[in-house]
Amino acid sequence: MTPNSIGRLVALGAFALGMASYVTAGLLPLIQQDLQLSVALAAHLVTAFALADGLLSPVVVAMLPGHWLRRGLLTALSLFVVANIASALSQQLWTLLAWRALTGVCAGVYMALGITAANASVAPDQRSRTTARIMAGMASGTVLGVPLGLVLANHAGWPAAFWLIATLAAVALIGLWRVLPALTTTSVPITRKLAMLKDRRVMPVILVSLMAAIASLGMYTFLAPFLQAVDGDGVLPLPLVLWVWGLGGIAGSTLIGPVAERMDDARLTGYLATLLTLALAALPIIGHLQPWLLLLPVALWGAVGWAFQVPQNGALLTARQDHGDGSLAVALNGSALYLGSALGASAGGVVFLLQWPVWTLAVLAAALAGLATLVQWQLWRRAPVTAPYAPDTAAVD
Repeated sequence: MTPNSIGRLVALGAFALGMASYVTAGLLPLIQQDLQLSVALAAHLVTAFALADGLLSPVVVAMLPGHWLRRGLLTALSLFVVANIASALSQQLWTLLAWRALTGVCAGVYMALGITAANASVAPDQRSRTTARIMAGMASGTVLGVPLGLVLANHAGWPAAFWLIATLAAVALIGLWRVLPALTTTSVPITRKLAMLKDRRVMPVILVSLMAAIASLGMYTFLAPFLQAVDGDGVLPLPLVLWVWGLGGIAGSTLIGPVAERMDDARLTGYLATLLTLALAALPIIGHLQPWLLLLPVALWGAVGWAFQVPQNGALLTARQDHGDGSLAVALNGSALYLGSALGASAGGVVFLLQWPVWTLAVLAAALAGLATLVQWQLWRRAPVTAPYAPDTAAVD
């Protein structure tokens, strides 16, 4: 297989990860009925995955030695397969919670190491395209895989969705085990890895990712009540809006690769943040004028939201290429996304608690995205000229 095949296999694993990240929410009614749980208890399954991914996966990545790039990737994916099989076999809430938490940790570790390994296996001019392919795989898992898993679960029971995820991940695992070379990175002491938290080229990037995630994913959480508020006649079906958002995400994360190869990461992120601000700001305006036209900013929102992380991860890998801990920077960026989703949902809850108009959600989201845009353009103006990401890796016999 060619080096590009490694990126495709990592993308297949990311497809399974995208399914695992979001399918549980759709399975809650089936799990609740089968295990005789309350809604509140069943919802903890989603929280367990998100918190484990967001909080624990960077810790695991930080603890891995440099020569564990290949081994760590394959181990994370192997445990991901095992955890989903065990989830399918679980018949008690607490065991299912434990396995979903392990799935979340493995998912975060896999994405961080997978992006690093895939970029290390291709030429420098193909790295943005490779990262875009992986993000497109995750987007496809969310948009296409989740509905497929839910249809299967409705016909064969909720464990069937986890069996499907495990099968897809196992195929990626076998492929990567056969073709991925034993890449190694420079060994970095844990104290030097912790110094990343003081790196002015890293933390501002993660801050921008966090603000964009609060705006984008927070707004996505409340898309249903927002749509109901601006489209009181119900002419625009919610499933259609969700599909348009997701298909926009697939298109954006696929098409951003060639663009990222021709533009520096900081500048590209600035343009994407600007487009995200405009798309969110347009939601309440267009929604009140003509609900069907709402599909246009929704598609743009999905496209730039998913494309956003391609230049962000590229900037982080470039910033830490001389330190040998780029995978940890990517893991921290992933944590910012999950934290941003949680903060966005909490902030939206405050809006409802205060009984503000629902369109306020989009206005606040656009304002925060606008703030992220201003921060990003400042970063671009101050950014030094650096060479593209060139990881200090070598194949070990």
